[in-house]
Amino acid sequence: MRDRPKKLLDQVRDRIRLKHYSLRTEKSYVSWIKRFILYHDKWHPKEMREKDIEAFLTNLAINLKVASSTQN
Repeated sequence: MRDRPKKLLDQVRDRIRLKHYSLRTEKSYVSWIKRFILYHDKWHPKEMREKDIEAFLTNLAINLKVASSTQN
């Protein structure tokens, strides 16, 4: 039986921990990644293009009134 590859968010968590980021930063990054994926009806980010990223950021700015510093 083959080992399954790690899920995307588990890979993100591993990388963040490798870089010794704080737990709070990890939770924030994971939360934003989840929002991004859910915004695009659970598409995997590998399948997305620049226009998909722009659409998400535009939605944050226009509809959710998120500060530009948050988007960065």
